[in-house]
Amino acid sequence: MVVKESTRIEKDSMGEMQVPDTALYGASTMRAVMNFPISSLRFPRIFIKAIGIIKFATAKVNMDSQKLETKIGKAIQEACQEVIDGKLDEHFVVDIFQTGSGTSTNMNANEVIANRANEVLGGKRGQRSLVHPNDHVNMGTSSNDVIPTAIHLAALMEIIDELQPALKNIEKTFAKKSSEFKMVIKTGRTHLQDATPITLGQEFLGYQGMVERGYDRLEYAKSRLAQVALGGTAVGTGINTSPDFASKVLEVVSSMIGFKVMETTNHFQAQSTIDEVVETSGVLKTIACSMLKIANDTRWLGCGPRAGFAEIALPEVQPGSSIMPGKVNPVIAEALTMVCAQVIGSDTTITIAGQSGNFELNVMMPVAAHNLLQSITLLAKAIANFDKQCISGVTATKNGPAMVEKGLSLCTALAPVIGYDQAAKIAHIAFEEDKTIMEVALKETNLTKDELIKLLDPFKMAIR
Repeated sequence: MVVKESTRIEKDSMGEMQVPDTALYGASTMRAVMNFPISSLRFPRIFIKAIGIIKFATAKVNMDSQKLETKIGKAIQEACQEVIDGKLDEHFVVDIFQTGSGTSTNMNANEVIANRANEVLGGKRGQRSLVHPNDHVNMGTSSNDVIPTAIHLAALMEIIDELQPALKNIEKTFAKKSSEFKMVIKTGRTHLQDATPITLGQEFLGYQGMVERGYDRLEYAKSRLAQVALGGTAVGTGINTSPDFASKVLEVVSSMIGFKVMETTNHFQAQSTIDEVVETSGVLKTIACSMLKIANDTRWLGCGPRAGFAEIALPEVQPGSSIMPGKVNPVIAEALTMVCAQVIGSDTTITIAGQSGNFELNVMMPVAAHNLLQSITLLAKAIANFDKQCISGVTATKNGPAMVEKGLSLCTALAPVIGYDQAAKIAHIAFEEDKTIMEVALKETNLTKDELIKLLDPFKMAIR
C-alpha cells in the first residue's frame, strides 16, 4: 500500500501548486521540480553556501538602508545562516539541467529562506504576506546577478580552502623527494628512447615546478573571479537597486568569507558572459594536464617489478589482481588520471556553455557551475590523495643507476671532442655488439681511459 504524502497549497505569480508539507520550498520550486525531471545532479554544498552568504548580506544592507523591516531582515538572516551551515540542504531540490539563468535555483533559495523566516517569526510556511520570497529575500537583486556571483564565490572558496592547499602540500612533497633523490643518477628519456643522464631528483624537481606554476595560474584566476556581477540585476543596468547596493553587500560578503570580492567594472560583460568561469576552467584543465603527466610518469617509472623500468617503488596499498597472486598495481595514480580526464572533459562542457551568452545573459550557467565546482573538488581530493598515499612513500631503486653505464646516449659527451659522426658510430657499434660506450670508445678513439672516465661521468652530464 502506497501512502500518499500530505501536501499544502502554495502560490506564486502563476497560481496555486501543491507542495509537500515537509518542504520548505514553495510553488516556483515545485514547478521547477516538475519541469526538469532530468537527472540526479544538484548544486553542491559550496554553491548553496554561497547563495546563503549573498542572501544574508543583502538582508543586512537592506535593513541598514531601512528598505527592509528589521524583524523581517533578522528572520531572513537567521534562515540564511541555516542555509550557510548546511541545515537546509535537503530543500534545495532543483535539477542542474534547468532554466539557463539558474532562476529556478535562485527562487528555490528565496522560497526556502522566506518560509524558514516565516517560521522564525511564528508564522506558517507559504505565508507570503509575512515574509515574501521576491519582495523581501530577493530585494535589490535578480537571479541574473545572484547566480553568476554565487558561481564565482563558490569557486573562490573551494580553490582557496581545498585546491590550493592540496597543490601547496604536494609541491612540498615533490621538493622533499627532489632533495632525497638528488644523487640518484638514471637514464633520461626523450621520445620514450634513452637520452643523456639525469638525476631522479631533477625529474621530481620538474614535477615540483609544474605544480608551483599551476598554483600561480590559480592566483590569477582568483583575481578574475573576485570581480562579480552583483548589482547588475536583470540585464546589467542595475534596475530596482541603488548604485551603492552591490559595493555594500560585497563588503559584508568579503568579511564573511575572509577575502575581498568586488563589484565588476562592467556589468554588461559580467552578465552576458561567463568568461571568468571559462578562464578558470582553462587553468583547471592545465593543472589536470600537468597532473596527468606526473601520474603517468609515476606509473611508468614504477612499472615492473621484474619486466619494467622499476626505477622507483610505489607504496603498496591493495592487491592488484583477482587472479594473479602478489600483483600490486599503481591504483592511486590511476585514480588521479581518471580525475584528470574528467576535468578535461568538463572543460569542454564549460567552453560550450561559455558560448551561450545570448545578448544580455548567458543561459548555460547551471551546467557550467556544476562542472567548474566538480573539477575543483575532484582535483583537490585526487591530488591530496596522490600526495598522501603515493608520492610521499615513493622510494628509489638500484635499477636507474645500474642502467646508466649501458646507456648509448653517453656518447653525446664525446661529440664535442671526436665529432658527431664518430660518436654516432660508437653508439651503433655498442648497440650491435652489446657493449658499453666506454668499451667501444677505447678501441675506436685515441682517448685514454682516464680521459674517457672524465668525459663519460654521468653526474657531470646531469649536473651543470
